Amino acid sequence: MVNLKHKDLLDAGVHLGHLARRWNPQMAPFIFMERKGIHIIDLNKTLACLQEAANALKFIVQSGRKVMFVATKKQAKEIVAQEAKRLDMPYVTERWLGGMLTNFVTIRKSLKKMSSIDKMMRETAYQNLAKREQLTVAREKAKLDKVLKGISSLTRLPAALFVVDIKKEHIAIKEAQKLNIPIFALVDTNSNPESVNYPIPSNDDSVKSISLVTKAIGSIIEEGLKEREKEREEEKRNTSTKEPKARKVVVEKEIEKVAPTKALKQEDTKKRRRKVSPPTQGPAAKKVVVEKEIEKVAPTKAFKQEDIKTRQHKISPPTQGPAAKKVVAEKEIEKVVSTKAFKQEDTETRQHKVSMPTQQAASKKVVAEKEIKKVVSTKAFKQEDTETR
Repeated sequence: MVNLKHKDLLDAGVHLGHLARRWNPQMAPFIFMERKGIHIIDLNKTLACLQEAANALKFIVQSGRKVMFVATKKQAKEIVAQEAKRLDMPYVTERWLGGMLTNFVTIRKSLKKMSSIDKMMRETAYQNLAKREQLTVAREKAKLDKVLKGISSLTRLPAALFVVDIKKEHIAIKEAQKLNIPIFALVDTNSNPESVNYPIPSNDDSVKSISLVTKAIGSIIEEGLKEREKEREEEKRNTSTKEPKARKVVVEKEIEKVAPTKALKQEDTKKRRRKVSPPTQGPAAKKVVVEKEIEKVAPTKAFKQEDIKTRQHKISPPTQGPAAKKVVAEKEIEKVVSTKAFKQEDTETRQHKVSMPTQQAASKKVVAEKEIKKVVSTKAFKQEDTETR
């Protein structure tokens, strides 16, 4: 909020405009009257416009963007530079370089050059240079400082311009219009307020008037910066408190993911237990025990019965009817056959035993015959030999 009153504005001479013959007809809504050939500015309109500009500036500063101060008039240079330095905002109090906004790329190059010269002058290499070279570097630095010192911290285009005397700073106004940058300006009776987004009708030639309005704008920007710092602190606190909460939420989500699987496993184990483990109490448990005993006894009984049947079938022949007679007859036949076969085998073995000596005699006879033949042959051979001799 603007804490200015009508008396403060009157004491500073904000209401005094230019000569009536030099007025701009588009400033008619802001002119209260004409007195002694001089237009008088309506201070009610000034306060209303100042409040509107204050709200807009506060919003821009709270977003963390920069506001550039522009004033190249002699009576406004020092005031604007001091206020801009206090607020750590960029400012232009010397000649406005053409293309400072529209050709910001080249301006940034010159800013980098200026910073490199500063670094070089701090190093010992600068002291080793010749005096002539040192002088050229110093002159170049002074030249760049004079024009670009106020915007050395500017890394991107400003979010708004605060201009004193829009008629003198018409180049800056045109560049800002091209880039759609909002303009806050002190507008006198000889200027066109339509070329500015937020005009503040006031005397732009008086030092008191300029300082009063500039300080009012500076206090608004300061409030916006303080609120931004508070918001940052609150965000830090919220993030510090939110982090454990966020972790808690993540843990809860993980638990929710794991919980259904655990529940499913528990249900599965319960089902298995139901299938495997019988009840341990009540009549149901007794029933289960009885059923188990029956299951144990039943297969053994059945096996015994089957075994008995098979044994009976194998061992005990039928005792009644024609089948029994048949079985008895078959048994008798088997007995008779077995005895006959045994007798035959016995006779064969006996014959074999008896015939063994006869076979031995025959073999001896054969051997004797062979010996006789050999002897005979040898005798015949000898007779023939004697004959031949």
